[in-house]
Amino acid sequence: MASLLLLLLALFSPGSGRLLPYDLLYADGVRAYFARDWPRAAELLQRALHSYSQLLEARRGCQGGCREEAGFVGPPAAPSWEPRFFDRVLQRAECLGECLGRRLGSEPSLHRASREIQEDFEQREPYNYLQVALFQLKKLDEAVSAAHTFFVANPQHLQMREDMEKYRRMAGVKLESFRDLQATPYWEAYETGVQQYNVDKYLQAAVKLEVSLEEVLLALEDCRALCEGPQEDSTEEEMQPGLYEAIAAHYIQVLKCRQHCVLEVATKPGRVSATDDFIPSHLDLLQFAYDQVENHALAAECAASYLLFYPSDEPMLEKMKRYRAELGEGASVTARENIQRYVQRSLMEKKLIYYAVEHLGGTFNDPDPWTPDELIPESLKQKHKENQEKQRLENLDVGEQEQTGPFTFEGITVAMDSHQLNGSQRVVFDRVLTDSECKDILRLAKAAGGTEDGYRGRQSPHTPHERFEGLTVLKALQLAQDGTVNWRDAKLLLHASEKSRKIVESYFTPGKRLHFSFTHLVCRTAVEGDQDGRMDLSHPVHADNCLLDPEGKECWREPPAYVYRDYSGILYLNDDFHGGDLFFTELDAVTVTAQVHPKCGRLVAFSSGGENPHGVWAVTRGRRCAIALWYTLSPEHAEQERMEAEDLMRQGDVEQEPSHADVEEHMGADHSGGASPEPPMTKGRARSTSQRRTSGSESGQQPQKLRARDEF
Repeated sequence: MASLLLLLLALFSPGSGRLLPYDLLYADGVRAYFARDWPRAAELLQRALHSYSQLLEARRGCQGGCREEAGFVGPPAAPSWEPRFFDRVLQRAECLGECLGRRLGSEPSLHRASREIQEDFEQREPYNYLQVALFQLKKLDEAVSAAHTFFVANPQHLQMREDMEKYRRMAGVKLESFRDLQATPYWEAYETGVQQYNVDKYLQAAVKLEVSLEEVLLALEDCRALCEGPQEDSTEEEMQPGLYEAIAAHYIQVLKCRQHCVLEVATKPGRVSATDDFIPSHLDLLQFAYDQVENHALAAECAASYLLFYPSDEPMLEKMKRYRAELGEGASVTARENIQRYVQRSLMEKKLIYYAVEHLGGTFNDPDPWTPDELIPESLKQKHKENQEKQRLENLDVGEQEQTGPFTFEGITVAMDSHQLNGSQRVVFDRVLTDSECKDILRLAKAAGGTEDGYRGRQSPHTPHERFEGLTVLKALQLAQDGTVNWRDAKLLLHASEKSRKIVESYFTPGKRLHFSFTHLVCRTAVEGDQDGRMDLSHPVHADNCLLDPEGKECWREPPAYVYRDYSGILYLNDDFHGGDLFFTELDAVTVTAQVHPKCGRLVAFSSGGENPHGVWAVTRGRRCAIALWYTLSPEHAEQERMEAEDLMRQGDVEQEPSHADVEEHMGADHSGGASPEPPMTKGRARSTSQRRTSGSESGQQPQKLRARDEF
């Protein structure tokens, strides 16, 4: 593999005029990152980002050029429409292949990356790796820019938030280094325009909003051009083998992608939801601003353009009457040509999509609240209304979350990060549980001791010098139903593990759901009188998703290892014992790199791969209890027993006195925190135009993603 990559690097060297596929550069850059080869990692990651940017530019340029060179002019004449139509299709395909081959310097098919890699680049993940490599190379200003670029798109990433604070405190860091390397120009213009509008500086506001509107329409064209790429695998309907069925399915996929471009353009990096009615809102603000500076001709033009979206809007119709009267009978008032083209094209595409959904099956989450009711087929109107209401409720929740900021958990502190733990993707949190909560879960463990679960207090499978007890969340709820253990304590186990999951998710994978793979309350008790001269470990050195080979210094991610596990966590409940510290090692399983001493409420979390071999020192006196947690990014490997336990809890809540709110209060959960600033809201003088919309998923489960992270 290494020799093949070296050959490719030689063939696609910068001087060759050929663009090396960005996914290959990225994969090799990540490998160099984990090998701590910082110069090579930085070079390859920067080349990967450049290659990705050039690929998108080439695709956009070729789509536009070939649309002109091999476009469809007028309707094909009957009866020979089929050969004429496909003649143009073949010419367009030839043009695109030749253009991309010329601009990329290689076969275009070499540049088709997996969906997981595409998502990494869309979410700016390479900058996450790059900033660490640049920091290690002492290229501080470049590291800050890379970190800031990632953070802008991922403001809820708690680990990067800490890194950014560290950068701000560092001597020698220039303020101008905190810049977004992938900034979209229209957001700055739009937000500046809204700010000027809100302080009654209408002329300045109009200038900025005009710039923003022009840039937004250009960004929409770029986005739409990229929709014409290779067909994605579809899970919403089975692909038919016929020629016309295949063409129809791919074409409708392209149209849906084009329709959702308005949401992509209207969603600020780092935000979940799109700005309300982005293009109509520009026109609404502009007509009011022009009216205030008494430029009634432009105000009327913007009002007429706005009415293309909402033709029965009474306040705007009244304004149009006033504008016509002020301009005189002979004045011609028409909507802007570019807005007319935008609306006509969008309505034509919607009509085709709704026809396909009605007659060929599938779904369509319409991104626009202004779609005319008469365009939607009668058989789909009820479903459309339900989708709009569901979207409205979801966006209310999203809006609330974006105003309050990321879920930061009040009082919880990062005791040690990866740098202090001498590794990668390791962290220790303190104060996750209170002393009282730890005692309650310890009481649960004691009451459940000897039940038919886990190892039932038998000799540990890892050492004869300790007894091992285990309790799953499902068994805890079942015992609570039977009255063997306290119901509130069993629920607390479930909620404590869920709180830990949210913390780990917020720190390592914000925006990507972590699922439980397995949850286990475990206690290790030293066997009295059997500790003299003890040389073994409570738990031997291992990795959680691969088979550790200390001699070869490798970790093989293959069965029987739990290869689907991505992150691990241990939530400690006590420290009144001797020994039992967690420790990390190198791949040789001998060289200790870090050690963590348990105590109540301490959560240690780390990625589950070969970068984090770990073990547990012998417990030589007393009883050590903790909640062991394993997580996966793959929904198909989610812990089934946990779902059953949650069902039992919901059923039991009907019969038991404590409510969910009681448990939240008992857990001390807090959902407040700081947030990155929202775009300014407009004043009441310019009417609110729409409900907030976001793109709904029209596909099935998302695949597991490449995920890795380090810091200083």
